[in-house]
Amino acid sequence: MRNAVVVGGSSGIGLAMVKGLVDKGYSKIYVFDKQKPQISMEQITYTHFDAVIDSYDIFDEYVNQVDTLLITAGFGRVAPFETYQDPEIKNNLLVNAVAPIRIVSKFYHKLLSTDDFYCAIMGSIAGFISSPLFAIYGAGKSATCQFIENVNIEIEQTGSPNRILNVSPGAINGTSFKGGTTDLTAIEALAEDILSSMYERKTLFIPDIDVYGGVLERYKTDAHKFGMESYDYKIKSGRMNTSPQLKIGYLSGTFDLFHVGHLNLLKRARAHCDYLVVGVHKDASHKGKETFISFEERKAIVEACKYVDEVIESFPEDKDVWEEIPYNFLFVGSDYKGTERFESYEEYFSDKPVEIIYFDYTKGTSSTHLREVIGNVTNK
Repeated sequence: MRNAVVVGGSSGIGLAMVKGLVDKGYSKIYVFDKQKPQISMEQITYTHFDAVIDSYDIFDEYVNQVDTLLITAGFGRVAPFETYQDPEIKNNLLVNAVAPIRIVSKFYHKLLSTDDFYCAIMGSIAGFISSPLFAIYGAGKSATCQFIENVNIEIEQTGSPNRILNVSPGAINGTSFKGGTTDLTAIEALAEDILSSMYERKTLFIPDIDVYGGVLERYKTDAHKFGMESYDYKIKSGRMNTSPQLKIGYLSGTFDLFHVGHLNLLKRARAHCDYLVVGVHKDASHKGKETFISFEERKAIVEACKYVDEVIESFPEDKDVWEEIPYNFLFVGSDYKGTERFESYEEYFSDKPVEIIYFDYTKGTSSTHLREVIGNVTNK
């Protein structure tokens, strides 16, 4: 009975490889990704996983249940380095380099075993050559490629037959990497070649090697000349994307008497975006209430939450924040939907790339309930 963990298997080549594993008779395929797989099959079990914020201990319970590990998650854009915001740099390197290394560490004793364990990681041809205007992505994939090469030597020295396959393609048609859509019919043959190379315990697979073999040779002959030509090619190709590949979310609140309802709200919001900004109200006068905890302490508590990337003092109106922080999502409670205030918000954002997402409140603990309990205690 064969089982696999696939990180990033919801779309593109990752999804094609998941389907390939199903076709090969795998009983269970555990897909970890930010989005659900675009196909539904009884062998596939999906778990939400954000490599930037979630704990990697999530993989511990699967280590001894699987004999195959595929890591295909990754993202990047062709753009000058100057257009990258700090959060995008961090997220890009975390997903493309740090995440594969940390995940492999969880399964590493399986790779050192004499029992069969199969592993493939998506690198990139950009990890081997000069790729200006692709600097951040190339840096992350270069780190991943070097890691695989070095660790394979260590594994070999132990006498284990297992190896990590470095899959380093150039452009792949039929994937969503460049903003397109997944076309499994266009990439199923490539997925099969990758899986076959993995089972053969190869250490490097470069699709279209007839083309990219020449690319590698040109780079080795004159790296600087190659880099200049690569720069000119990208400029002329029309592939430039100067918009940050980062979805920003915003929500505001008082966050007095911080409780699990607040935590769930922040967790749900962060699951919708790559970078979450939270505005903390200076006080609760807008609700005709007093706060038990000072603004500075409430702000520090929210800043300490792993789901939050940045905390600011809230503006009188959430829509006013957009002028300074052009967020993509505005998160609010569902009780605001249909109100005059938020109908005006929806009209304001109608010509802007902003989606208002209304969340139902978590049942159970609430600040109102805690205030009542505290009031009852203090009045005794």
